Amino acid sequence: MTTSLSTPPSTPLSILDLAPISSGGTAADALRNTIDLAQKAEEYGYHRYWLAEHHFTPGVASSAPAVLIALVAAATSRIRVGSGAVQLGHQTALAVVEQFGTIEALHPGRIDLGLGRSGQRRAEVLREPPKERQPKPRRVVDGLLIPEEFSFAALARSPILALYGSLLQQPGAQSPDFADQVDDIIAFINGAYRSEDGIQAHVVPGEGANLELWILGSSGGQSAQVAGERGLPFAANYHVSPANVLEAVEAYRAAFKPSETLAAPHVLVSADVVVAEDDATARELASPYALWVRSIRTGAGAIPFPTPEEAAAHQWTEEDRALVADRIDTQFAGSPETVVEKLRVLRDVTGADELLVTTITHDHADRVRSHRLLAEAWAGQ
Repeated sequence: MTTSLSTPPSTPLSILDLAPISSGGTAADALRNTIDLAQKAEEYGYHRYWLAEHHFTPGVASSAPAVLIALVAAATSRIRVGSGAVQLGHQTALAVVEQFGTIEALHPGRIDLGLGRSGQRRAEVLREPPKERQPKPRRVVDGLLIPEEFSFAALARSPILALYGSLLQQPGAQSPDFADQVDDIIAFINGAYRSEDGIQAHVVPGEGANLELWILGSSGGQSAQVAGERGLPFAANYHVSPANVLEAVEAYRAAFKPSETLAAPHVLVSADVVVAEDDATARELASPYALWVRSIRTGAGAIPFPTPEEAAAHQWTEEDRALVADRIDTQFAGSPETVVEKLRVLRDVTGADELLVTTITHDHADRVRSHRLLAEAWAGQ
């Protein structure tokens, strides 16, 4: 069965890891770094350690989150471990429950199953490209920057994206509706699945698994609606789509209906963070982030994360700068005091019950130090 939330009394702080590959490094290096960082995160007192799902990216090694979650859970003993998020568009509900049920059987009470529409959105784009929308204007809400909305329309029509979508699914496969997939996952876990003809199906491992089920979303669309209507906790992605974070949490709360596992809305909000001893050092460590985001938004996929020197050599155009502005302007890079204050503002403006931080630097030691400094400063509030 899915479990009710159990969180510390203060605002919990957690980590989202993409298993980034640095320039000059390998996927094996990145995966070993993930295991090391997860062990450090447990030592530093982080509440959750989530792994992202990304495909066809030279700079990211988290293409098989269930496998990586199992490895991280085996290398740790207390911290919650989960997905941020499984892309349901190219996986069946059955496969997801079997994977996470297997992990939970060996690590009971520690596994989070975060679900997202990313893969499904890709399938929709292949059938009908999205319409252009008027971007939302840049504004500041009680100290929190809400940047101008970035349009993914051009990227969504990329032939590279179409190829990737076809490779991630069986030929001719069609993604079911996201809400239907979530309902099937819940039914499989609770042992209540019935086909349209009334035939039962039981998933072992998976049925009765003590999983904490989450929905992740970047807008006020279907993900927020599904999370609210099913009484599930919701993770809003300020680090992916900062322009839509308020819309997302508002839509979730408006749609919320109490469930057996959750009596009131429960919101987690993510942020890109780099912490160092002082603001100048943090900004230097974070400086390659702009070039890394550019590689994603041009459709090439995330490049291996550059050094500050490699990033500084890039010749920026105005078009380049506009492409990444919303993400760069909303990255929290600075001293522990600077970043803690920015996270407080994010928490207070969104009403977040939990915060999730993701940090990428070229050197693994800098990333570990960033998380240590932040954990110490957050605990000392």
